[in-house]
Amino acid sequence: MSVGFRVFLKRLLPPMELVERFKTIPAANIADCMGRHNAMTPQIRLVTKPGVVNMVGVALTVKTRCGDNLMLHQALDMAGEGDILVVANEQGRDRSLLGEIMYRQGERQKIAGFVFDAPIRDRLALSGGGVPLYATGSTPGGPYKEGPGEVNVPISCGGVHVTPGDIVVGDADGVIVIPRMDAARVLEDVLVFQQNDRRKLQAAIDGTADRSWVMKQLEAKKCEIVDGTCV
Repeated sequence: MSVGFRVFLKRLLPPMELVERFKTIPAANIADCMGRHNAMTPQIRLVTKPGVVNMVGVALTVKTRCGDNLMLHQALDMAGEGDILVVANEQGRDRSLLGEIMYRQGERQKIAGFVFDAPIRDRLALSGGGVPLYATGSTPGGPYKEGPGEVNVPISCGGVHVTPGDIVVGDADGVIVIPRMDAARVLEDVLVFQQNDRRKLQAAIDGTADRSWVMKQLEAKKCEIVDGTCV
């Protein structure tokens, strides 16, 4: 087996009914229930229009060298309904990895989304597409198709470790990754969190929020409070 240039055809997958339950949960709430970890960097942002529900699916991962999309083409041929192509590009920013032709192919195959640690092109045409697309920006410069690369291996995308079969959620804020083995527990925690979060929001709106915790925290941290000016 050639390490660095190989394709794994199979992944361990979570139950799809579990995946679907994350569709209406804000990515921020999910992050808060995972120690505020596993959120991709803000450089990876939504290119297409925000949907009514989240981008939610399971990771089909691609590892490629900067500016090369040969293995992305292979992964696209493997992808199906509910898959999200998550692509690590060695943080390359000089060449796009996907344009409208590949995007429309994924749209036809009913994949759930694209997440690139890389630029794309044909941005205007893609902005109205029906499949969520996250990328670092756009450039007219196109990719090479030489390899090497790997499909369905652990990668790092947007500063987050992604394993094939992990649940990927995206909304207008960005992208969060839920490890497959932890997904059921995260869902349980986030449903409770949301109830508390709604109460906090309503209190902020109607003016009944208890803000005394701020001063208590400052006092606990021994912050000096000065009744005067700094000059």
